[in-house]
Amino acid sequence: MARVQRRLPRIEELRPLVRVERPTLQRTRRALERANTIEDLRHLARRRTPNSAFDYVDGAAESEVSLTRAREAFGRVEFRPRVLRDVSQIQTAVSILDVTSPIPLILAPTGFTRMMQHEGERAVGRAAAAAGIPYTLSTMGTVSVEDLATDVPDVQRWFQLYLWQDREASLALMGRARDAGYSTLVLTVDTCVGGERLRDVRNGMTIPPQLTPRTLTDMALHPRWWANLLTTAPLEFASLRGTGGTVEQLINRMFDPTLNTRDLVWLRDNWPGAIVLKGIQNVEDAKEFVDLGVDGLIVSNHGGRQLDRSVTPLEVLPGIAAAVGGRVPVLLDTGVMHGGDIVAAVANGADAVMVGRAYLYGLMAGGEAGVARALDILTTQFQRTMRLLGVTSLDQLTPDRAVLHPAGPPAPAHYA
Repeated sequence: MARVQRRLPRIEELRPLVRVERPTLQRTRRALERANTIEDLRHLARRRTPNSAFDYVDGAAESEVSLTRAREAFGRVEFRPRVLRDVSQIQTAVSILDVTSPIPLILAPTGFTRMMQHEGERAVGRAAAAAGIPYTLSTMGTVSVEDLATDVPDVQRWFQLYLWQDREASLALMGRARDAGYSTLVLTVDTCVGGERLRDVRNGMTIPPQLTPRTLTDMALHPRWWANLLTTAPLEFASLRGTGGTVEQLINRMFDPTLNTRDLVWLRDNWPGAIVLKGIQNVEDAKEFVDLGVDGLIVSNHGGRQLDRSVTPLEVLPGIAAAVGGRVPVLLDTGVMHGGDIVAAVANGADAVMVGRAYLYGLMAGGEAGVARALDILTTQFQRTMRLLGVTSLDQLTPDRAVLHPAGPPAPAHYA
């Protein structure tokens, strides 16, 4: 057998193998470019954000079983592709009520967003507008309905409402949102009381953050975050007054545990646009509320942040979609961390999904550019998954193309 002949490599042969990156002072941009998944953004966010703020986003209620199950369910989806299909051109855009989106995605409402990064809702709105993706502003936002509409006039925007015990204050807030051009109202219906978010309790998380020995130590570890917090407008809820304490304590002071179906009639009489209910977890509820005249439903367990061990949205989605029978759009929220998750949800009955944590990881990782990177990652993954499945339009995403198995080995956390 002939021996392998060895020689010294030539310079011109080595040159294509050597990659030299130009030095740059834009560390955030380089870090975001290297992020290929939402989990990559999550790791970057953890390094750049104080523990209490990061855990506020990352955590869920009690033992966090609801959140874990929601994410694990997407790992049990088996995609069944068809091959030798021309997928050079695919149709992914959707129209839902009064908004359109290039993929079946709407940004969910998130509270206290300026705590994650000082630009807050404005940064999210700008990134959403650039991507053409609708954005839902929260009652517990840190930018007012008027300021977001003025500062980001081209973003398609919904307004999420928590009904307060003070109905007159709720009515005034609804009027402000209507006057500022928010034509769809998203009523969250799963917060009669606040869920116990143990990470916040253990971190001593309060709103606004208090200067304690622990937070002073955190300042040394995250000086840029604290400098931005202390040199920008005071951190507070734009639509609430008399804040203080934990989020759970605030919810229990402000929100109304007597909320019931009669309030839907009151809302219908006082809101001229579409009404969408967020927090649907039961087929009978879905049918009842559609019969009462709501315009859309969001299947959600509040990101696992309210009732722990509640139902898994992806598992109950097909039954709810079938019960509604196309009378109103059905969206899914909770656990979406990959563009393939959006494909799985649409295949199992959703008209679109909402994401919250995914874009907040981007916000914490790099402000507006981080949110834009999160949206780009999800969009690219969604389009790639469709092509690899051999489908060219959303109506080809049927349950037989994304089968949810009842059991199986858990998927890697966050699709790491």
